[in-house]
Amino acid sequence: MSKNAYESGRLNLPFVGHCTFAKSPICTDWDAINADVAVLGAPNDMGTQWRSGARFGPRSIREASTLFSFGHSGAYDHEDDALYLTEDQVRMVDVGDADIVHTDMASSNDNIEFAVRKILQSGAMPVVLGGDHSIHAPVIKAFEGHAPIHIVHFDAHLDFVDERHGVRYGHGNPLRRASELDHIVGMTQMGIRNVSSSNRDDYDAARAAGSQILSVRDVRRLGTEGVMAKIPEGLDYYITIDIDGFDPSIAPGTGTPSHGGFLYYEVLEIIQALAKRSQGRVVGMDLVEVAPAYDPTGATSILAAQLLMNSIGFIFHERARNR
Repeated sequence: MSKNAYESGRLNLPFVGHCTFAKSPICTDWDAINADVAVLGAPNDMGTQWRSGARFGPRSIREASTLFSFGHSGAYDHEDDALYLTEDQVRMVDVGDADIVHTDMASSNDNIEFAVRKILQSGAMPVVLGGDHSIHAPVIKAFEGHAPIHIVHFDAHLDFVDERHGVRYGHGNPLRRASELDHIVGMTQMGIRNVSSSNRDDYDAARAAGSQILSVRDVRRLGTEGVMAKIPEGLDYYITIDIDGFDPSIAPGTGTPSHGGFLYYEVLEIIQALAKRSQGRVVGMDLVEVAPAYDPTGATSILAAQLLMNSIGFIFHERARNR
């Protein structure tokens, strides 16, 4: 689009208009999705064990994302000397939310899985906004029949509990449930730390299932290149991000904060390196556990939106280069 044409349209400031993700067009007909990325809300926090509130995560992330809506001009990064998120690189739509049935985890998970399957059938990459981390289980299940997938997981907690008092689909279970699926061939779990994450048996089970577990200090010692050397090449990658993987000094708005977490660029640079791999590609993402009530500044939601926008930009910039 020419400069004159761009300037002749609406200014469309962040506080104007409807609150879709990055001010993307709405597509609520899931049989008519025509985009590279489809953003889906999964506002379910019935899996939480302590502080609820992540059901309002999708709304808060969408609102925060309007700050990063660039219209037709894209986003220029002077460090990379690259223009990201242009219309010719990535077409994005917001497909609304999966229906959540209060107190009915099974039906809610079925609805989330159905929505993600519709996105995949359209050929778009799903980006799912949680909700607590329990939503990852139905999302990753929807990828059945797709190429072997390696999960890249950022989190303070291992989320590898098998079952406690009959609970198999809480927010402490999703990576264990994912490991049981035939299309999941391994995991790299980063940020895992300190008390409350899991017990020894769960760590043993995760390693037996092919998981590489790295603490925040491990990641800092290895650096981005060292981390990438541990993630197998030539596979499809699914990224799941629990916002409590970040330090609560920058992400206080979450139900189970854990000190000693990541800072922004530590995670972003790994995602960018993953997007640049010539062998394998990122096929989906979710970001979970944003609970805006615990952060009146809105910084946690802004962090989530900024991370997702940059990640989408990196992924589809590389896809455009490799067409």
